[in-house]
Amino acid sequence: MSDIEKIKKLRQSTGAGFKDCNSALKDSNGDLEKAVEILRVKGIAKASKKMSRVAKEGVIILSGNEKKTSLLEINCETDFVAKNEDFIKFVQELSELNNECSSDLKELDRSIMNNKKTVSDNLVALIAKIGEKITIGRAKTLQSDNIKNFTYQHTIIKDNVSKLGVIVSIEMKENIDKINSFGKQLAMHIAASNPIALTSDMIQKEVINKEEELIFEELKDSGKPDEIVKKIGLGKLNKFKQENSLMTQDWVMEPKKKVKDVISELNSNGINIKEYIRLKIGE
Repeated sequence: MSDIEKIKKLRQSTGAGFKDCNSALKDSNGDLEKAVEILRVKGIAKASKKMSRVAKEGVIILSGNEKKTSLLEINCETDFVAKNEDFIKFVQELSELNNECSSDLKELDRSIMNNKKTVSDNLVALIAKIGEKITIGRAKTLQSDNIKNFTYQHTIIKDNVSKLGVIVSIEMKENIDKINSFGKQLAMHIAASNPIALTSDMIQKEVINKEEELIFEELKDSGKPDEIVKKIGLGKLNKFKQENSLMTQDWVMEPKKKVKDVISELNSNGINIKEYIRLKIGE
């Protein structure tokens, strides 16, 4: 086998560049197996140097079916890489594996990809090839036998790859068109309105305390009596809870109604929102 043929074969098996493959073959005296190991070690070294950088760009990938659905976040440094074909191919395969292991990131890291290598090894090789920090971010799977998942993606890059993804799980007695239509609209509503909890009593206490601090800091120099300040503050806090809880938000399709009002109108069909996920790059 000629040197050119060896370089071509090495490039195909490792994804490394021409110069790196040529250098590795020289260092291994033409031994392909040794050259692969040299490139692997070099790739790890390159990847480790890039891990100190900041990766704020990336994609959200949707996978699964209406009974088991997952969102996976993969971060990179630039939007240019987020649209790279090698990157897109990698994250799409990764998202299917993520759904299989129910967003267990430790299990995902050990999972075997189509090229018979682990996710961890493939990630290192991709970082070395592309030249940017790439990390696996947030992941969540919604699964139940008694629900149907509805999804929405915004700013789609390709197929199931986007910048924002939503899954909402709805329990229902009947699988009819108007409920299916509502489920799709609700996923769009969550994408647009970004609720922080399903109901106001489910908002984390730390979030409420922080908002309360901000409100009373704003009102403390108003010159109003303490009782009035307290009353205004309570009103602002209740408004914050209402605007950030899914059930009490204004319905984006018809803002005069609340989400809970739309559900009440449909509830002869026995529907119940169980949970939702909203992931957006940069948030």
